[in-house]
Amino acid sequence: MAMVSMPFSVRSLNSPNLRPTKRYSVMAFAASRKEAVSVGVKITTQGEGHLPKLVLTSDGGSEAEIYLFGGCITSWKVPSGRDLLFVRPDAVFDKTKPISGGIPHCFPQFGPGKMQQHGFARNMDWSLVESENVEGNPIVTLELKDGPYSRAMWDFSFLARYKVILSTKSISTELIVTNTDNKPFSFSSALHTYFRASISGVSVKGLKGCKTLNKDPDPKNPIKGREERDAIIFPGFVDCIYLDAPEELHLHNGLGDVISIENTNWSDAVLWNPHLQMEACYKDFVCVENAKIGTVQLEPKQSWRATQHLSIA
Repeated sequence: MAMVSMPFSVRSLNSPNLRPTKRYSVMAFAASRKEAVSVGVKITTQGEGHLPKLVLTSDGGSEAEIYLFGGCITSWKVPSGRDLLFVRPDAVFDKTKPISGGIPHCFPQFGPGKMQQHGFARNMDWSLVESENVEGNPIVTLELKDGPYSRAMWDFSFLARYKVILSTKSISTELIVTNTDNKPFSFSSALHTYFRASISGVSVKGLKGCKTLNKDPDPKNPIKGREERDAIIFPGFVDCIYLDAPEELHLHNGLGDVISIENTNWSDAVLWNPHLQMEACYKDFVCVENAKIGTVQLEPKQSWRATQHLSIA
């Protein structure tokens, strides 16, 4: 199988001391509606709206929550108990719309286009296919396949596997998209990450010199430019794409945390804050998104791989 990707490793994963890998029948779990516990992983149907979610807990005291609907990480708490992600107060958990917050998937389309906004991956149920533990760090792998819902918008067969690794001071993800069809397809993608913040104190560093597509004031006709600032701040509405972004950015969230945002193969970045368009909550979050704005084309049996690593010092 050909792989269109770049190498990535998480230091905590280099040890051969793996605890046993556990695989789950998610259908059986859904039917039983009971909690199941493995090393550092709890599965429960008692999420918001009684949706099934995973709760990951590391030996170092960090915690993460992942909803199977949308394959969406909604919480990342460091050992102090601070949640570094944000879920909007208008988020609904009834499957009528994507979960608004955390780390939603944009796939197989970023933004508006031929199908619904940001594609369909955030509107579908993902399956838990694997769970393991490496030196006290829980790891889960979710899976999404095509079905009638996706094919009505995008008539291709695919397999997406999403691995989430929680350690004491970091959370890492790996997304692998494989073309399981007999014809080529193309897609764009992003991780639409919402970080908890105090917007008046937020700055993002590392994007100076990047080509920009500024979607303010007209998102349909973005203004081309180049970023000249060392630190980007958010005094008003911001919706800007940064092309060929570096592999590491630093987010000062205005709450005392400096978050390192590393990636491989997410070639672009997006900064977004809606300002007065969301008056109830815009002061409390900022989106710093790893993205693949240009299309990826995969031949049959080819795969594309991208990783994200969020960490604090």
